[in-house]
Amino acid sequence: MKFEVGYFNERVLAEIESWPTDVLADYARLIELLAEHGPNLRLPHSRAFGDGLFEIRPRGREGIGRAFYCFMIGKRITVLHAFIKKTQQTPDRELRLARKRLKDLESHNG
Repeated sequence: MKFEVGYFNERVLAEIESWPTDVLADYARLIELLAEHGPNLRLPHSRAFGDGLFEIRPRGREGIGRAFYCFMIGKRITVLHAFIKKTQQTPDRELRLARKRLKDLESHNG
């Protein structure tokens, strides 16, 4: 049974849809893999950040995207935050926002 993918809010989906075409195409491919394999999807496609936070790692000639996500009860995945990477390191503010949204979800679904 596949996982169902949802988004924290409309802005997260809109951000992803604004990505360069080749990065967006890779994201679509990776989301399909994630829906199929769930927590078994690993590097180079997905990476764990600890405490239930993961990132999916789409890339293309026009840039590198990152989308933070978590697993929910009932084979559901929620994409919490997404951005185009401009530096080698994931910026702290991007990670903080994803962690905050994860906590918000956990407190509402606790």
